[in-house]
Amino acid sequence: MHTIDMELVEMTLDVMKYTIDRISNITPELGAPKKEEELFEMVGETITPKGIGGETAFKLFKDVLVKATVPIDHPRHLAFVPAAPTRAAIMFDLVTSASSIHGAYWMEGAGGIFCENQAMKWLVSLTGLPKDSFGVFTSGGTAANLSALVAAREEWRSRDESHKAVKGLLLTSNGAHSSIQAMAKVMDADLEMIVCQGENLTGSELSSTIANLNKEDRERLFAVVATGGTTNAGIIDELDSIAAICGKEKLWFHVDCAYGGGALAAPSVRHLFNGIEKADSITIDPHKWLFSPYDCGAVIYKDMELAKNAHSQKGSYLEIFKDEGAHGFNPADYQIQLTRRLRGMPLWFSLAMHGTEKYRDSIERGIELAKIAAKKIEERDYLELVRPSSLSVVLYRRKGWTPDQYRDWTYKNHREGIALVTPTKWNTNGKEETISRFCFINPDTTEEDIDLILDTMK
Repeated sequence: MHTIDMELVEMTLDVMKYTIDRISNITPELGAPKKEEELFEMVGETITPKGIGGETAFKLFKDVLVKATVPIDHPRHLAFVPAAPTRAAIMFDLVTSASSIHGAYWMEGAGGIFCENQAMKWLVSLTGLPKDSFGVFTSGGTAANLSALVAAREEWRSRDESHKAVKGLLLTSNGAHSSIQAMAKVMDADLEMIVCQGENLTGSELSSTIANLNKEDRERLFAVVATGGTTNAGIIDELDSIAAICGKEKLWFHVDCAYGGGALAAPSVRHLFNGIEKADSITIDPHKWLFSPYDCGAVIYKDMELAKNAHSQKGSYLEIFKDEGAHGFNPADYQIQLTRRLRGMPLWFSLAMHGTEKYRDSIERGIELAKIAAKKIEERDYLELVRPSSLSVVLYRRKGWTPDQYRDWTYKNHREGIALVTPTKWNTNGKEETISRFCFINPDTTEEDIDLILDTMK
């Protein structure tokens, strides 16, 4: 199975040719999903006792299967939170896989972990957290949030033996990402959502909520999750006042910046995150706005020892290495995964190649594109801004449209290969309505792209 033969050499050349062509193509075919039955009819059974051969399998992927996907880096993919990994990061993702490095422990992965830690050092510097704060790369925002809040709960339990028999309680806002609810279920914690009077959670609302908890719930409250850039609208909670309340109430302060964290590198909006430097933990997803390939999240801690107390795993087979070079930073000690690939290496290579100024400028371009789009929307009498652009998100409505018309418009544009822009829901004066939404990540998106999309709504 591991014998190097001519077929493998030829397959390697085919794969590299495809990869080079794909990396150099900044406007790939938009692609569209197909039903499983339709795909099966087109490709048949691919896993067989004798194998179908690499050439056949790769041809099926190139000619059929990849066309049933939507490339996240297309400049007119403005739905959800898209991504635009740099060509450098994509290439180094190949190197990361080919190098076959286990990224849990320094003993096996020292050189690769060093690379990750160089990138992490820059990420931590953006937050303004105190000296000795640090972090580790994860599979994404959900794993990062879960890792942080398990550390929070363990710290809370360590303060009082009676807490170990109690189900913990978390507070967050109704604007928090859905993964916070999913994560609370996984760690078997209760979650209370604060319905914000305005668009974001404030310290005064948090304080009132805590004051209104009954004695039992107040005693089991251990953490607050604020959001640094909501996925739907790019809204940032009032981090400074929330931090003050958490400090006063002795609660773990976690900030979910999975989407918005990239904007910490943008001087034009950095002030909107004031207070994040007081967080106990922060989540950032480099695979969103820091131009890394999927999957790459990050969790950052003010106190790494608290994370280590919660996550470090012990095993006799892990304790046998005595040489000095085997001892160093072990990523497995600070998050929920033991086995892990070096997800931060593509980010490291891209940062090393391009420099942090290029990152700053590319993030600022996303913010600028959102403002340009907002202006273009205001100039069209058939469109209307729902609210001012925030970070790189723009919410707008097509006057007079029903939810079905938004849906049909989305399908038509996608089917014709024009763009992927999906509708969302927004609460206007207490009433939920369907609207449209842009999220700009890719700096290669042009003003002409925006005009093209908006003109299809006439």
